[in-house]
Amino acid sequence: MSYWFVFNRHDLMLERTDIEGQYTIPCAEACPITIPEGANVMNVTPTLHETDIKTVNISDTAGIDTTKYEMCDLRASYYKLPYDMYLKAGKCHELLYWDSNTRFCGACGAPMAMHTDISKKCTSCGKEVWPQLATAIIVLISRGDEVMLVHAKNFKKPFYGLIAGFVETGETLEEAVMREVKEETSLTIKNIRYYASQPWPYPCGLMVGFYAEYESGDIKLQQSELAYGGWFNRHNLPTIPEKLSLARMLIDHWLEHFDD
Repeated sequence: MSYWFVFNRHDLMLERTDIEGQYTIPCAEACPITIPEGANVMNVTPTLHETDIKTVNISDTAGIDTTKYEMCDLRASYYKLPYDMYLKAGKCHELLYWDSNTRFCGACGAPMAMHTDISKKCTSCGKEVWPQLATAIIVLISRGDEVMLVHAKNFKKPFYGLIAGFVETGETLEEAVMREVKEETSLTIKNIRYYASQPWPYPCGLMVGFYAEYESGDIKLQQSELAYGGWFNRHNLPTIPEKLSLARMLIDHWLEHFDD
């Protein structure tokens, strides 16, 4: 038996349970839908509930029994699946993304072949590749009872979030925090403290969360990245990110300090 994490691009196939509104991942000997010819069925480790995991990307959902299964956007599956299954779904999605983007060798152009469950080897020159993460920092900046919130131009919904950006080569996480804050807001910060990290499979990220305190400067937003931004207190917060995100976890944890 295996859990089958079946994707159609960003959508994941969920199996309905006997309880209204609750879902699971199909678990069976064989994939519950016909696997397209040439599709790469990937083995995923470690196991889930001591059960093997397989994942595959399909190009057509026409054969899915909609009375038993439902296609669901990966982000939305956070609200429908048990958390451990959501995390595994994210890992599966990242592996499928890596597989689709490493069909040919970056050194000589020859076809790549699976070498282990998490590596490929070039069929010509022998170059090996592994899945790579895009590491990003995200930081909540506080000033007394206020928090810095911004609306990035690439946000698809009208919410305000936190300063974030990718870590560059040759810098520490803390240096990335200071650089991103300076670039995007012109502010100087102090007392940078690690909070937590989170896999972010959209498509292959690792978010590393920090807290920091305002030190000096006036807000001057980076116009190419940010549309709006400013200081907010707990009584006038705008719409903030969804609960699945590390940004929301940082904000919620900060708000806990003001509980009466």
